[in-house]
Amino acid sequence: MKRPLPCTLRGQLTAGLVALLALACLAVGVTTALALRGFLVGRLDEQLAASGGRFAASLEHEARPDADNRPDTRGQSESTFGARLLNGTTTQAAVVHDATDRTVRLTDGDRSALARVPVDGNGHSIHLSTLGKYRVTAVNGDDGDVMITGLPLHPVEETVHRLEAVEAVLFSAALLATGIAGALWVRISLRPLQKVTARAAEVSQLPLASGEIAMPGPLPDTDPRTEVGQLGTALNQMLGHVEDALTRRHASEERLRHFAADASHELRTPVANIRGHAELALRHRGAVPAEVRHALERIGGESQRMTRLVDDLLLLARLDAGRPLEQEPVDLTLLILNATDDARAAGPGHHWLLDLPEEPVTVTGDAHRLQQAIGNLLANARTHTPPGTEVTITLSTGEGNVQVDVADDGPGIPEEIQPEVFGRFIRADHARSRSTGGTGLGLAIVHAVVTAHGGTATLTSRPGHTTFRITLPG
Repeated sequence: MKRPLPCTLRGQLTAGLVALLALACLAVGVTTALALRGFLVGRLDEQLAASGGRFAASLEHEARPDADNRPDTRGQSESTFGARLLNGTTTQAAVVHDATDRTVRLTDGDRSALARVPVDGNGHSIHLSTLGKYRVTAVNGDDGDVMITGLPLHPVEETVHRLEAVEAVLFSAALLATGIAGALWVRISLRPLQKVTARAAEVSQLPLASGEIAMPGPLPDTDPRTEVGQLGTALNQMLGHVEDALTRRHASEERLRHFAADASHELRTPVANIRGHAELALRHRGAVPAEVRHALERIGGESQRMTRLVDDLLLLARLDAGRPLEQEPVDLTLLILNATDDARAAGPGHHWLLDLPEEPVTVTGDAHRLQQAIGNLLANARTHTPPGTEVTITLSTGEGNVQVDVADDGPGIPEEIQPEVFGRFIRADHARSRSTGGTGLGLAIVHAVVTAHGGTATLTSRPGHTTFRITLPG
């Protein structure tokens, strides 16, 4: 399983710094080790050249030397190796041990390795099975033979390994210290960027969808000579533009809200007068032509619909303005029973089912507005589903909240309008006749009333199952 790479800029910079230093240390370590090994091996080659093959030449004496013809070990280093080859075959091989020579038993591989040593007086590295690695040189003897003299490479490798161990300890300590110091330095250097991040996070948590927004102030100390300062300056400019746009939008919303409230208030009286005159004309005892009676009935019906529209707009304007609702105990169980009875009378072709707890559920709020919200949900289910649809109203409690679910097994709400279903003047069927009385404000009122009570309204819908859920504080 691969370990994840650092995700933060601070982690990446610190890791990059440590990685670069590690590469530098590796390059220094490899270079110094190779240089030291080359130097020590060169010293061995110089010693071999200075020996002149004397030890190997002394191996020509008889097999059992006496005091006069003993091999010359004077001035030879401990473990010096000597061998004599005649016609490519090793005839004698010995090594200096305790100021005397000791015959070396060679394997066939050792003999082959000795035979392959070039007779050029230069140093070459070979491996002898009983002695290890050696640096050897081969020169021609006086009798047509070849004299090979060698010195062990073990001291050289031991010195190089010791250097590598020391470098490993020192470089590890340097990497650790650099990592800690680099992390602190990067953290200090990125403090201005952390301020920018904190300010951006603060703005992201603001409810920018609607209402008056209090934007945070600009970032201080934005030095344009640095990249972080340039980012801070750009963020300050962006926040300024966003604040200006939000201020303009809020002013426009306020003007529209006041207009809707004033227009709704002013329209209530003339609409009521129109409706009253139409009803009065219909009560006339004299003969009224059928066309006139139909026109008067249409005027009465449309005035009723306009009255509901004006009332709904006025209610939304008041809720948008934050006008407080009544705060009194509301028996939500009784309220749902009454709303369901009204829905059953208005939609006898639907199947209305109730799922209520055994004990009454009480919340604090405005009974009239809650009745209107639940009535709108039931009217929505009745209007947008065919006869025979089963509508279930469920009341439940839990975790300090009260939930009311209105579910039906109708055709569902098109997916493209689900995100804005609680908006104003939103209709699932744009071709639906307005004669049914719908204004497109029913679900908007549900959302506004529930929000004013500190709750939430949500929707889940698919073909064959649609659920509107309102959640209120318990």
